[in-house]
Order: sequence, then structure tokens, then C-alpha cells
Amino acid sequence: MYIETETTPNPATLKFLPGERVMPSGTREFTNHEEASASPLAEALFDLGDVTGVLFGGNFIAVTAGPGTEWSSLKPQVVALLLDHFVSQAPLFHGPDASGFSVPAEDDADLGDDPADAEIVEQIKDLIETRVRPAVANDGGDITYRGFRDGVVYLKMQGACAGCPSSSATLKNGIESLLKHYVPEVSEVRAA
Repeated sequence: MYIETETTPNPATLKFLPGERVMPSGTREFTNHEEASASPLAEALFDLGDVTGVLFGGNFIAVTAGPGTEWSSLKPQVVALLLDHFVSQAPLFHGPDASGFSVPAEDDADLGDDPADAEIVEQIKDLIETRVRPAVANDGGDITYRGFRDGVVYLKMQGACAGCPSSSATLKNGIESLLKHYVPEVSEVRAA
């Protein structure tokens, strides 16, 4: 087995491609050791000591290193853990699947939508799913819809996108421009 790596726009995050499916659908992000206890693989990555974030995507794992950590020393350790995990066909999560761990934390809850905006919200969600998320996944991240109120779309950036120096530009110049073009009711995009 060979695990490819790719850089991301976030210098603290590398994207690892094991050449097989990681998550059957959706993504799962871990931002601390406590959250990582839901997954033997995420827990092992955090146990390395220099890892501050892990994102499981459809066919990739994005790993974020802590400040001051050199990827030249961390990368071989991450690759070794990933090889062990995928070669042994170990489970990704404790328990039968990820369903018990996909509930958003209280601070990740949707901000809510006005029922009168249902058609607009569907357009926004469709654009995010078909145009934005695939592009963001290519960079080792994910973006999720959190709400639409008074012309403002709220999104949460995850993985390589969270904390990326160019995330503000991605939100404003990329995603906001796209949504405004297709959905005139959108006036702004903000990180939730």
C-alpha cells in the first residue's frame, strides 16, 4: 500500500490519500484529543503530540500540525500510523459506524433559517454541495452550511480550511462571489 500526500493552502495541514475510501459519506473533524477518542485512528494521530486537528473525508485524511511543528519529522510518523491502520483494516470508529459521532457540538448547531426563505436556502445548499464542497475537499478541507439570515450565509470551515491564511479570501472572493452570482438574495458570506 502506498499513501500519497498533498500540500494544502494551509501550511500547517497536509492531505493524506490512502488510495481507498475513508468515510462512506460526509466528513468528520476532530479538533482535540477528547473528540478524537471516538476514533482509534484519530486518537493515535493526536497521541503523536504534535497534531492539533484531523479531518476524515471521502478519500483523504487531513492532518493539522501544531505551531512550530516541522512536517519533515511528523509526516513519516503520520504515514506509518495510516499504513498500519489501513493494512490491518482496523475500524475507523469505535462502535459499528460514525453515526453516533456525527451530531454537531452545541457551538456547531445550525443558526436557523426563516421558513419563508426555504427556496433560497435550497439553492444555497445545492451550490455548496455541488460547487463549493468538492473544490474545498481538493484542498483537504470541508465547508458546511450553518444558516441564512437577512441576506447573510453562515458557513463553517473545517480541516485544512480552518485556520488557513487564505480562508478569508476563499470565503469573500470565492464562495461569496459564487453565491451572489447565482442567488441575488445573498449579500454576504460569514464564517460561523
